[in-house]
Amino acid sequence: MDLHLNELDQHFTLPVTRKITADRPLMWLKMGYADMIKHPLPSLMYGLLIAFIGAMLLLLSGNNAHLLTTAITGFLLMAPLGAAGIYELTSERDEGRETSFSQSLHDLYKNGGQLAFLGVILAMIAIAWERASAILFALMFSGQPIGSSSIIGTLLGEMLPFTLIWAAAGFVLACLVFALTAVSIPLLADREIDSVTAMMTSLRAVTENIPAMAVWAAILVGLTAIGFASYLIGLIVIFPLLGHATWYAYKELIE
Repeated sequence: MDLHLNELDQHFTLPVTRKITADRPLMWLKMGYADMIKHPLPSLMYGLLIAFIGAMLLLLSGNNAHLLTTAITGFLLMAPLGAAGIYELTSERDEGRETSFSQSLHDLYKNGGQLAFLGVILAMIAIAWERASAILFALMFSGQPIGSSSIIGTLLGEMLPFTLIWAAAGFVLACLVFALTAVSIPLLADREIDSVTAMMTSLRAVTENIPAMAVWAAILVGLTAIGFASYLIGLIVIFPLLGHATWYAYKELIE
C-alpha cells in the first residue's frame, strides 16, 4: 500500500499527513462538542436537515426490505457531504467572521465543483450498491417481496448465509468509502484542491493511522446507529456533533 501511495506522489502533490495515537478520536468528540455549542443554531439546522432527508428516504422505501436496507446504506454514503457546511462554520469562526447557516452554504461555492464531483462519485457507489443488493435479494428470495417488519427474523434465521455474504460485501464497500472520505470532504471545504488529491490524501491518512481510524469509524457507526434507533431524532444533535469532530480529525491528520 505504501509503495502505491509513493508512486501516486509522483503524479499528485499530496498534503502532508500526520500519525496519531488511537485515543485521539475521543478528543475529537470532546472538541467537536465544544465547537458545536459555540454556534448551536446553525449546527442544529444541519442536523435537522439531515434527519429530515433520512426520514424521507425511510418513508419512500416503504415496507420493502431491499429498499429499506439500501436507503440506510445510501444515506450513510452520502451523509458526509451534508457536513461540508458544518466545516465552513468552524472555518468562519477561526477566521473571525460571523457564522450563520446561510453564510456556511454560500462559502461552499468556493470549491463547490470539486465537492459536487465527489458527490457524484459517492452517488454512483450508492447506486451500484443498490443494484447489487437488489440482485442479491432477488436471487436469495426468488423474487418474492419481503416486508421490513419480518426482515430481521428472516435474515438472521433461514437466510443467515445470505446475510453474511451481503454484510461482508457492505463492510468492504464501507471501509473503502470511509478511507476515501474520512478527511477528503473537510479538506475540499477548507482548501481549493481537486477531489482526487483530497481522496488520495484521505486514503493515506487512514492507512497510516489504522488503529485510530478504526476507533473513529466505530464511533461514527455507533452514534449513527443511536440516531436511527431514536427514529432519527437523535441525528439532529449527533450529526452536527460528528461533523464538528470530523473537522478536528482533519486538522490533526493533515498539516
